[in-house]
Amino acid sequence: MTKILSGKEVAAALKDELTAEAEELKKQGKTPGLCIVIAGDRPDSASYIKGAVKRCTDIGIDCQVEKLPEEISQDEFLRVLDRLNKDSKINGIIIMRPLPGRISEDVVKYAIVPEKDVDCFNPINVSKVMSGEKDGFAPCTPSAVIEILDHYGIESKGKRAVLIGRSMVVGRPLSMMLLKRNATVTICHTRTQDLAQEAKRAEILIAAAGKARMVTKDMVSEGAVVIDVGINFDENGKMCGDVDFDNVSPIAGQITPVPGGVGSVTSTVLAKHVIEAFKLQQGL
Repeated sequence: MTKILSGKEVAAALKDELTAEAEELKKQGKTPGLCIVIAGDRPDSASYIKGAVKRCTDIGIDCQVEKLPEEISQDEFLRVLDRLNKDSKINGIIIMRPLPGRISEDVVKYAIVPEKDVDCFNPINVSKVMSGEKDGFAPCTPSAVIEILDHYGIESKGKRAVLIGRSMVVGRPLSMMLLKRNATVTICHTRTQDLAQEAKRAEILIAAAGKARMVTKDMVSEGAVVIDVGINFDENGKMCGDVDFDNVSPIAGQITPVPGGVGSVTSTVLAKHVIEAFKLQQGL
C-alpha cells in the first residue's frame, strides 16, 4: 500500500524542535529576527508572507515585513537593504520575487549579506550549496524536500534520484544536496529526450517543473519514492502538483500530496534557517 508522505507531519515535528530551541535562546535573553522585504502588491506573495510570519512568530522568532511601494527606485531599495544588513536585531532577510521591473535582481542579489541570506539569493550562498559547504543557506524548498526524506527515513545513498526541473530555486541546488548525500543524480528538463524513460529509472523521483500533472503513471517505476514540488491550479481552479496524483499513487511506494506536501514544510525551514543564522552571527 502506498505511503503518503505528509508535509504537515514533518512541519509539526520540526516546529516542535525549533520552538524548544527558541525557548532556550529566550532564557538567555536572545531572540532571532527575520525581515521579509516586498516591493508592491502580489496576492501570492501576500499569502506566503502571512503564513511565514505566523509560523515564525509561533516558533518564537521576531518577524517584521518591510513593505515597499511598487514604484520604489533601485537606489532606494538598496538603501533599505543596507539598513537591514546592518541591523543587529535582524538575523535573516528574505526578498520576495519577482522584483519590480526597474530593480535588477542581478544587482540586489549581491547586496544582501550572505550570513543573513536565509533563502539562498546571494551567489556566495549558491556557491556554498553547490560546493557542499555547511555554512551556506540552501533555498527553503529544496531544504524542505531533504527534511521530508530525513523525517521518513528515506535513504538517498546509492539511490538513483531523478529531478524533473533545472531551476536555480529547486532543481539545481537540490541535485547538489542529493549528490552530497551520495545519490546518483540525473536532472531532466524540457529538452530531455524520452523523459518518461529517464523518469522511470528513478528510485527517488522529484517533480519540480511547474507544469500541472505532467508526471503520469507511465513515468513512474513500481515502488518509487515520488516527491512533488509543484504548485499549480488546474482548469477548475483546484490546486494540484506536477504529478498526476490519483493515477501515480497506486504505483508509487511513497508519495507527497499537493496540497499538504513539500509546500507545508517550507515556512518551517525558513524559521530553521533564521535560527541557524542567529547562532552563526552570535558565535553559538
